[in-house]
Amino acid sequence: MTVDGFSLAATTNDLGREPDAREAADLLEFRMDSANDPIEQLADYDGELPILATNRSQWAGGHAEDQGRLDALMTAAEFDAVELVDVELETARGTEWVVDEFRDQDVELVISFHDFDATPDRETLDAIIEECAEYGDIAKFATQVEDRRDCLRILSAIESATRDGIRTAGMGMGKLGSHTRVVAPLYGSALGYAPLASDSSEYAPGQLPLRELRSLVETLETGAVDDGVLEGL
Repeated sequence: MTVDGFSLAATTNDLGREPDAREAADLLEFRMDSANDPIEQLADYDGELPILATNRSQWAGGHAEDQGRLDALMTAAEFDAVELVDVELETARGTEWVVDEFRDQDVELVISFHDFDATPDRETLDAIIEECAEYGDIAKFATQVEDRRDCLRILSAIESATRDGIRTAGMGMGKLGSHTRVVAPLYGSALGYAPLASDSSEYAPGQLPLRELRSLVETLETGAVDDGVLEGL
């Protein structure tokens, strides 16, 4: 799967819920780090949506222990349904061989950066996006929002990177950052994330339910096209 334009990922730790996501999602983000028997789930998967596999480490806000984490992610990449894999920027920095291994698996790499404390200044944010793009196909960042200026910085960074030809997925975390998940596609964000309703796990602060986010994004995109706002983006 090559992400072209905006794609919405339904985040879940249960691949059996894929039918619940089909109407609103373009793909599944499978959170292996909070799933029961993730490899067995992948082996049994017969759904229609392609999978973005994420095995988030504890130090990056997930649940996976370091031992065996990357091996499990590499095993996941061997399944045909897994078309994208998420690797933390810190992991790519420390173990560049991992990036090469996934390249050999013919999956798209989402290189992700998370800051649960703050949104970096614009210069730092731009540098993070550029570094993510050096390692992977899509540069993803999610940062904690403390005020509206943080939101403006996030959206501006997405727009600038997109204009420079970098496929970028950006979003603000926390209650104040929720609306960035809705408007980010208008600024060029390539990926959005939303949990399935009543999913038992919380993945990121400020996330909106899947169908609600899809509806809001489509409403804004339709209005923007009608008004000519999207011309040149």
